[in-house]
Amino acid sequence: MCIIAIAWQLFDEMPLVILSNRDEFLERPTTAVHQWQDAPIFAGRDDRSGGTWLGIHQYKDQNSRLEQNGRWAAVLNFRDGVQASEDERSRGELVAGFLTSDLSPMAFARQINLQDYAGFNLIVGDTQQAVMVNNRGYAPTPLYAGLHVLSNGQPDDSWFKTERLRGRLRQEVLPLISEDSSLEYWQAAAWEVLSDDQQAPDNQLPDTGIAPEIEQSLSSICISNAALPNYGTRTQSILTLRTQQPSQNSDLAKPIASLISREFKPSI
Repeated sequence: MCIIAIAWQLFDEMPLVILSNRDEFLERPTTAVHQWQDAPIFAGRDDRSGGTWLGIHQYKDQNSRLEQNGRWAAVLNFRDGVQASEDERSRGELVAGFLTSDLSPMAFARQINLQDYAGFNLIVGDTQQAVMVNNRGYAPTPLYAGLHVLSNGQPDDSWFKTERLRGRLRQEVLPLISEDSSLEYWQAAAWEVLSDDQQAPDNQLPDTGIAPEIEQSLSSICISNAALPNYGTRTQSILTLRTQQPSQNSDLAKPIASLISREFKPSI
């Protein structure tokens, strides 16, 4: 059901690093990350609802140059045993809505009509601020500088998969970024961590209202097992945001966002 790690304002030259796994039913139609033609968005796309789970603001100007403003967003479903109804709006609209909005992250989070959607965790941000909100009692809250890892429960829940991802990032990925922030230096380590399929022991399974055997199949960072033949990790992504130094013609720093994804094929 998706997992995301957000390293926020830990590195001066790269204030944002996101590692994310999108878990979804295998038959749900999806287009891989690309430049949208109908909106200033660079992201993958859920072809059924038209929204996205993770993206950045980006478009091409009249000279085919890429333009960005540093806005980024991600959404995860909330797993509490409550099924989404057909009259609820797509949660992927929240990401697209923020990326095309002029509102600050906090202002956008506060104006969401929470009851219009099934359960979600939403993170929206730009170069200055990042805000987390859900419609299960977690009010819009600015992220503090640090490493934030969440899945399909409350942001402060300590699930096996979130704590395993947190630990491996601290030991294996963040130190590499500290040494050399260029993506080529630490990308392989990031993909390896995102592909960790170690499942939780029985005594560390969360209680989200589903059968324990299914809960265990969902308990790994990367979901790829025969117990869920129609469901698993579909897309793995790395999103970064750098701040380019001001040029001679401008006193303003220019944000440079990068989103790379790879399609993952569960071993089923």
